[in-house]
Amino acid sequence: MTPVIEKKRTRDLPQINERIRFPKIRVIDTDGAQLGIITPQEALQLAEEKELDLVLLSDKADPPVCRIMDYGKYKFEQEKKAREARKKQHTADVKEVKMRYKIEEHDYNVRVKQAERFLKDGDKVKATVMFRGREIQHSDLAETLLKRMATDLEPFGEVQQMPKKEGRNMMMLISPKK
Repeated sequence: MTPVIEKKRTRDLPQINERIRFPKIRVIDTDGAQLGIITPQEALQLAEEKELDLVLLSDKADPPVCRIMDYGKYKFEQEKKAREARKKQHTADVKEVKMRYKIEEHDYNVRVKQAERFLKDGDKVKATVMFRGREIQHSDLAETLLKRMATDLEPFGEVQQMPKKEGRNMMMLISPKK
């Protein structure tokens, strides 16, 4: 059985040196000086004299822009930038604060502080009031409590979803201010 050799398509390979197929290109030197519009063969000769690579930066420009540089170093820098961008990316999680409609003042303040911390961290807050048994009759008190919480958290976030009943709970969603 012969091993299957997978050929990479030319469009998947980076556009460097001989792979640059344009009649004319704009060339930038290692120090950032423009060398003008020349043929890829001439630019490749200049790059080989300096023992560097000819790298296509932008094929959308007219004419396409290439630079004489060390491709390995360039590739490393691009990967480093991508890693940094992934590190800085923060996905907004939904954090939940649960309480009952008969909550004491101190406990309520603790929940507000928690929600404030979550909003400052860039996460959304789902404030939930839970009912047991016949307490569901007092949904108006729960709605008042959630609206009070929304006004207390106004400097840090805005209500994304007003209080609404979901089964034995009443919930409200608050997203952080941008």
